[in-house]
Amino acid sequence: MLVYERMSRHPLTVKPDTKVDAALKRMREEKIRRFPVVDDGGNLVGIVSDQDLLYAAPSPATSLSIHEMHYLYSRITVKQVMTRDVITVDESDPIEEAARIMVDNKVGGLPVMREGELVGLITETDVFRTFMEMMGARDQGVRLTLLCPDKPGELAALTSAVAGLGGNITSLGTFWGEDASNAIVTMKVAGVSKDAVMEKIEPHILEVIDAREV
Repeated sequence: MLVYERMSRHPLTVKPDTKVDAALKRMREEKIRRFPVVDDGGNLVGIVSDQDLLYAAPSPATSLSIHEMHYLYSRITVKQVMTRDVITVDESDPIEEAARIMVDNKVGGLPVMREGELVGLITETDVFRTFMEMMGARDQGVRLTLLCPDKPGELAALTSAVAGLGGNITSLGTFWGEDASNAIVTMKVAGVSKDAVMEKIEPHILEVIDAREV
């Protein structure tokens, strides 16, 4: 799965001289949480989030009158509050690389580039949807979480056992185990009963962590 397959294309943008109150109003109308900021030539020059815009508002603790606060707030532009050093990803990057960058940098979205041109935006919501799809969150079947030996051929033997039973694996994910000798495998299997699939896979696993019909 690559970034371009799950990104939002043609993202909504704002100009640097857009007033903060106007940007926040538009953000709420569009039900989004960030805008890439582009100049008149369409070049990416920053990114601004709803939090950036909200933090620009004067504090209620200020000695200014309400009229003075509104006047000052109405004069602040996106350029003054945006993040200038924008972290981006390329549209051909793996989606897990985009997720890693977001986690490592504690950001909720990344502009997506193609040869220096802004072509999309990928957010934590896009990553969550991809995770749901990968884990078969909307599929029915037997959901198994298994502790398995982390050795060559073990995963193939496990999936072959399910296939031999006539089961259809609709999702499968592998995760770090308790140590380097094992791994946690989560799979969802359709077309078989829980008891039948657990009996079939028993020789290939170390432990059943969780098993349920969903």
